[in-house]
Amino acid sequence: HKDASCERPTRETRDRGTSGRRHHAEEQAETSYTLRYTSSNVIPEILRPSQALNPKALHPTPSAMSSSGGIRVAGGVAKKAGKGAEKAAYQGIQFLKSYGQHILKNPMIVNSIVEKGGVKATDVVLEIGPGTGNLTMRLLETAKKVIAVEFDPRMVLELQRRVQGTPHAHNLSIISGDFLKVELPYFDVCIANVPYQISSPLIFKLLAHRPQFRAATLMFQREFAMRLCVPAGDPLYCRLSVNTQLLARTTHLLKVGKNNFRPPPKVDSSVVRIEPRPINTVPVNFKEWDGLVRLCFGRKNKTLGGIFRTKTVMELIETNFKTYRALQINNGKGVAAAGAGAG
Repeated sequence: HKDASCERPTRETRDRGTSGRRHHAEEQAETSYTLRYTSSNVIPEILRPSQALNPKALHPTPSAMSSSGGIRVAGGVAKKAGKGAEKAAYQGIQFLKSYGQHILKNPMIVNSIVEKGGVKATDVVLEIGPGTGNLTMRLLETAKKVIAVEFDPRMVLELQRRVQGTPHAHNLSIISGDFLKVELPYFDVCIANVPYQISSPLIFKLLAHRPQFRAATLMFQREFAMRLCVPAGDPLYCRLSVNTQLLARTTHLLKVGKNNFRPPPKVDSSVVRIEPRPINTVPVNFKEWDGLVRLCFGRKNKTLGGIFRTKTVMELIETNFKTYRALQINNGKGVAAAGAGAG
């Protein structure tokens, strides 16, 4: 007798098993469907969970990426923004390093600058390059009025939006233009995070302003700031040091790391206080003095004797002396003789 388990299944048995498996698969397929109702209507939308939770839909494959690195989307290719652009952007504003736009973001540093600046409630404050207004808003809380000089029209609009609707909006006056070209109004103190490209001409324009202001608290690149404050004999002592200390008293206040800015500059910064000396204490023609200092610091590795014995300098001194003598004669005897002849 043959074992029943060894018998080959008949065709009827095979058909019955196939239909059973097909029926079971259809039941599983029916249960794998889910109904999702949209928020706009109650029409059921059939969606397979395998499609909804497909990880490939969340992470596009290389085939979905374009050759430019963007993701293919309806209507074109969405370009991927670079890391530099993402870091430099703030509230939709792209900071331009060509304008020296490094925004001070640390509120502790902002408060320290205002406190060390000695701002009083009755002061008119001049701010150069306010940017997005982090320092401006703090000054408006302390001073009577703030005059901000801004070159970038985008920053002017951002600053106007920021102060709009605040109690101090009427205390802010914005001058849109190049600081080196605009005419400055009266002010008591100057407090600013200075655009580094115009540091030197900015200082001498401030010191030439009349009437004189009480003090200026300015932030510069650290090396430039140290040159303003170093005493004679220091390796950093230069023409800038001589001219600045002739016209003002300079004091180093604090060092500011580069990570306190957005976007961060390549070097650290320092805050310096500049107090102009009274006009009558500087009895010198500044243009003549600056010409002399320019000669003295033209070649740092030469002595003064070596500099003044060079042929070029000797010829320049001789020409200037002849011009000076001619002016003396014209303003003296020549003018008197011309007046007697006319009489």
